[in-house]
Amino acid sequence: MGAPETVPEIAPGTVPDVFDPRIYASGIPHDRFRALRDHHPVARQEEYEVLGWPAGPGFWAVTRHADVVRVLKDAAGFSSYLGATQIRDSDPADLPFIRRMMLNQDPPHHGRLRRLVSRAFTPGRIERFADTARRRARQLLYAARESGDEVDLVRAVTDDYALLNLTDLLGVPASDRGLLHTWTERVIAYQDPDEPPVLDAGGRPVNPRSPAMLAEMFAYAQQLAAHKRAHPADDVMTTLATGELHDAELEMFFFLLTVAGNDTVRSAAPGGLLALAEHPDRRRELWEGKVGMDTAVDELLRVHPPVLSFRRTAVRDTELAGVPIAAGDKVVVFHASANHDERVFADPHRLDLARTPNPHVSFGDGPHVCLGAHFARLQLRILYEEVRAACADLELAGPPRRLVSNFINGIKSLPVRVEPCAPRG
Repeated sequence: MGAPETVPEIAPGTVPDVFDPRIYASGIPHDRFRALRDHHPVARQEEYEVLGWPAGPGFWAVTRHADVVRVLKDAAGFSSYLGATQIRDSDPADLPFIRRMMLNQDPPHHGRLRRLVSRAFTPGRIERFADTARRRARQLLYAARESGDEVDLVRAVTDDYALLNLTDLLGVPASDRGLLHTWTERVIAYQDPDEPPVLDAGGRPVNPRSPAMLAEMFAYAQQLAAHKRAHPADDVMTTLATGELHDAELEMFFFLLTVAGNDTVRSAAPGGLLALAEHPDRRRELWEGKVGMDTAVDELLRVHPPVLSFRRTAVRDTELAGVPIAAGDKVVVFHASANHDERVFADPHRLDLARTPNPHVSFGDGPHVCLGAHFARLQLRILYEEVRAACADLELAGPPRRLVSNFINGIKSLPVRVEPCAPRG
């Protein structure tokens, strides 16, 4: 099964490497991030060839909370458009295509698209999905509990919970939901050995965000949009298909919602459950109602952010934490490090489900703050409430398997032993 190669240890006196995707197969590298925050808060990182992907020019790793927030808020100084938002540089021929996505645009163009799509994410529409999400969580947890004392919560619960909630919100027919899972895996897991890359004629891996790799998804988006225009419903795709978006914009929104909308909850949910399984005292506080679920959700997001990093490109020569940054340099913010910055969070490695304030950056900050954050928090709150109602106890039955990625903080397997609660009612 594609086990990651051994990652070299940190040599004394050197700048820790946080680029290698294999590092994250063992979890967030807190020792490396702490060393960077304390001694090299804006650190030069080599972008060497790894896992079949070619070398790049390198980048600046930003690890302190204040500097991460500054970069995310300053779209005029640190652009999402110039080089897009992935660490790896895109093929120059693909960059104009990739820049069409809202995620890879800067104000004011970004603001126009965000306003158009935000109309689809009304609080009322999202809240109407709460009952459906709760029923789904109960059904998945009941089936998992009935399958035996040990269960893989990712396979049995959280993967389906995230995907089916998203497809309900989008209005994707049940028969097509597997397609969304396949497309998401292709984009999110491209660094993972369990998801072998697609190679071009020269044997080089093809960017999963390139036009060739997204053609199938875009064709489906247009077919679904045409169906929604002929048969409108109370879902996001109907709103997008009957709105002011051009065809190319609609395709990119479908891609963004399918991948980001699915994987935010898909990554955060098992991460939160892992933290609860690893901290039985904190879990009992939540189970007994001694801490509120809303603050618990945010603390679980802080310790396990769904996204590890995002890239920006410096628009002009500038300085960050005393380090000169040249125009055109890649600047990569590490959410996972910022969320554990001792300068902002007291005892940051302690799971404090009542922590407030909790200014984590798990959903980003500034103009690109996650559009679906409310929807994600709602799903996570409902899931944790239903786990609390269904499981008197929750403990690990084996180590989790993590995604090999320097972008998504994913968990591929979470084996647990559950002690069922008494039946309801």
